[in-house]
Amino acid sequence: MNTRSTGAAATAENTSPEQTSDDRTPSRWDRWRRARPEWIVAALGSLLLSVVLTWPTLRHPASTIPNDLGDPTLQAWQVAWSGHALLSSPADLWHSNTFFPEKYTYAYSDTLLGYAPIGMLGSGFEAAVIRYNVLYMLLHALAAFGAYVLARQLGANRWGGAVAGVAWAFAPWRLAHAGHLNILSSGGIALCLAMLARGHGWSLRHGYRPERRRPGWALAGWLVAAWQVTLGFGIGLPLVYFLLAAVLVTAGCYGWSWWRKRERPPFGRRLLLADLAGGVVFGAATLLLGLVYLRVVDLNPQAERGLEWTKMFSPPLIGFVTAPADSWLWGERHAAAREQLSWPPEMALLPGITLIALAAAGLFISMFPVRHRVALGLGVLGTVLLGLGSTLGGDGDPGYLTLSTLLPGWDALRTPGRMMHWTSLLLALLAAGAVTALAESSGQGSARRWTRVLMPLVLLVPLALVTLEGVNRTPHPTVTPPPAAMRAAQDPILVLPAGGVGDLTYMLWTTDGFPRITNGLAGFEPVSQAQTRMAVASFPDAGSVAYLRGIGVRSVVAVPDRTAGTPWDGIAARPIDGLGITREELDGTLLYRL
Repeated sequence: MNTRSTGAAATAENTSPEQTSDDRTPSRWDRWRRARPEWIVAALGSLLLSVVLTWPTLRHPASTIPNDLGDPTLQAWQVAWSGHALLSSPADLWHSNTFFPEKYTYAYSDTLLGYAPIGMLGSGFEAAVIRYNVLYMLLHALAAFGAYVLARQLGANRWGGAVAGVAWAFAPWRLAHAGHLNILSSGGIALCLAMLARGHGWSLRHGYRPERRRPGWALAGWLVAAWQVTLGFGIGLPLVYFLLAAVLVTAGCYGWSWWRKRERPPFGRRLLLADLAGGVVFGAATLLLGLVYLRVVDLNPQAERGLEWTKMFSPPLIGFVTAPADSWLWGERHAAAREQLSWPPEMALLPGITLIALAAAGLFISMFPVRHRVALGLGVLGTVLLGLGSTLGGDGDPGYLTLSTLLPGWDALRTPGRMMHWTSLLLALLAAGAVTALAESSGQGSARRWTRVLMPLVLLVPLALVTLEGVNRTPHPTVTPPPAAMRAAQDPILVLPAGGVGDLTYMLWTTDGFPRITNGLAGFEPVSQAQTRMAVASFPDAGSVAYLRGIGVRSVVAVPDRTAGTPWDGIAARPIDGLGITREELDGTLLYRL
């Protein structure tokens, strides 16, 4: 007897073996499980597992940050700025307090705008660091939950969904991006696909079932997809083109079925309206963000990257079976293989040895129909070929570079290896099919009583192995808090030494009140910033002071401990007589008032 799984967000429409038994009295575990919506259990399990597998992120959330003091400090500032701007001055959202006096500076990198509601919680430097660490844990939980509900919606049972969720969210290759919140934030991809599939009554296992259409879920799926795009085009743009292709294919299949059968297949006006409304929101979000980025390129032509960047970051085939250094299980074992990679952070792309093995098994043994297994397998192959970038065939054309010349915006996606999001998701679905087939075999044949006892122990093995492969050894350095001089200075401020990764720390310092600063670091350098750095190389002197006054800077904060090897080495000994400025030392930091 088939029964639907409880909990709307579980998005499951298959029946698991545990639910099919009507010849035995439900156990205490069965009664406990049925009394609680599956999606709540899945969400709580994802949260708990994320706390464990991202540990020690939440050990000292107010003072440490995952990976390094580079991009994580930038992204902690980004989340804080979006929340601050939307609460205080929404019109200035895109014109941040950094890179003064430039405009549209918030769009110099992937913005993480979708996290703005979280950026509204708390204020100041410590809140920004805590917020980042909590987000780092939550995004892993969302990825695990999203892949779980997607696998369940497509026909996997709970065991298959669990393996898919863990394998996708904690794949070894993700550890190379522990400092890239925008790259790790992909949970919305799986979640929106699950919602859209549920809304349209479709699964890999059963195909299209019109009676299971849910227009509300379809609309929610489009809204989640729009939110995913707001986290950055680096991951969002492939989703845009995937959904566009899915709409075209679905429309083609619908038309073909109508023509072949001479009758209109059931779809429904409410579902059509939900798709239209959701599609408009999704398209509008994509278009508006795209226009902002185009404006940045108009103002800064040097921001446009050529295809040589894509070629530089294209991984060799060995990269797909090589783990990053932060993998606890494989990091040291794959050290020799990483030496063959010119840029390991973007080329160590191992999705997991266990996942690869399970997915390979899923091509032959699965509860999914053969045609869908073949489609998933071809998807894996296609995304791997795209992920090779220019190393495919020697120039990547046809391949990833072909898309860079044909699809608007694709040329900005200069790191082909990030197609691993899609490769590993397809592998996870194949693995879910294999695990589900194994689990459901326990309910067949004369050995059912014994397999009911032993099968949970057997199924724990793949789940334990994909979990083990997700264990990290990511460093968590201590973040330097802002010096007292930053709070005492009148903005706009120049912080010295200027330039380099240190500017990212200065950006995070500004979360205490968000004073305007000339400093900032992005994927390109605005002309005014290069000019400023050259003009103030001899600060303090008459020329540099006059220049800073001319662009509106009122204060200079110098951190002597950071000046070694820079033009400002020994700045504390430089005289200020006759310059019309004052200098004050505050806890080892120099504050110049212009």
